[in-house]
Amino acid sequence: MAATRAVMGAVALGVLASLCSGCGYLFGDKGVFRDRSEDYKKAHEVAVLEVPEGVDSASLGEIYPIPPITDDILLAGEFEVPRPAPLVAGAVDEQVRIQKLGDESWALVNTAPGQVWPQVRSFLAASEIPVNRVDARAGLIETSWVSLQGQAMASRFRFRIDQGVQRGTSELHVLQMNQAGDVDSWPLQSNDLALESEMLRSVAQFIANSADSTPVSMVADQAISAAGKISMQEGPGGDIYIRLGLPYDRAWASVGRAVEESSFEITDRDRSAGKYYVRFLGPQTEEDDGWFDWLLDSDSDDPLAGMLFIVSVESLDDKDVAIRISPQPAEAGDEPPQIEQRDEQALLALIKGNID
Repeated sequence: MAATRAVMGAVALGVLASLCSGCGYLFGDKGVFRDRSEDYKKAHEVAVLEVPEGVDSASLGEIYPIPPITDDILLAGEFEVPRPAPLVAGAVDEQVRIQKLGDESWALVNTAPGQVWPQVRSFLAASEIPVNRVDARAGLIETSWVSLQGQAMASRFRFRIDQGVQRGTSELHVLQMNQAGDVDSWPLQSNDLALESEMLRSVAQFIANSADSTPVSMVADQAISAAGKISMQEGPGGDIYIRLGLPYDRAWASVGRAVEESSFEITDRDRSAGKYYVRFLGPQTEEDDGWFDWLLDSDSDDPLAGMLFIVSVESLDDKDVAIRISPQPAEAGDEPPQIEQRDEQALLALIKGNID
């Protein structure tokens, strides 16, 4: 029996040794279980699928589109590791926030449109509001006519879900219509702004309460971009600016709010010229001081703190504006100081993170 065990042990050792020596057959570059983690480097681009003429191709599209990377611009010249900009969380402090500009109101939601879409559908179902029409690709949900308590006539609502300014955020707009006059076309503005505001607050509260159990609509997620409406760009002359996909009036208000939340103090503003005159305050808290102390010398302040700048908002077309920042002289008649291009980009990135 002992001899048999010895023979079996020897055979087992021999098999183990042969397996180890033959691991290349199983796990090598040509093995059965080879490492495929680098295969993507060998992938090649293929032509877009063509369908016969007259056949609807709307359902064809990229399932996993790769968005362009535009935030980090590689500056010309010798490379130098830039100072990290302080973290900003202005756009993600709240899950849902109601914003208002003039008579227009909307809800800013810090989740992608593909997540907001089923939440709005769930709100309507829970409220027993019948849905008349949906268009996930356009981000539209239209209700049937409903009689609301205390209202003399019935109303219907249209919910529009758009991509937000920042990546991964959404905007929810509500349009209300009375059952009077021309009921075949939606008005440009709600017939009853109070009803619109009440409905917007209700659905926004529902979204905030159900944030932890949010499903995803794949159709809406693919149709409504979550890439955001803001990016860092470089002009033909090498100047760096923020491109913001908003109408000018809203962009002007959004930039003013973002500047004040980005460690700047607005000293003056010229709406007709599209300029904010600001002073950069630098770190404002002990926690920020510690962060900058680690970046710089322990006994030094932020070198840009106290400097005066001009933040300009310029129309590019009907849908986009350019936001630039440049130093201004401390006193009239003086030459404006010069700052490094990487510092200019860092200040713009700081403002960019707070625009919504």
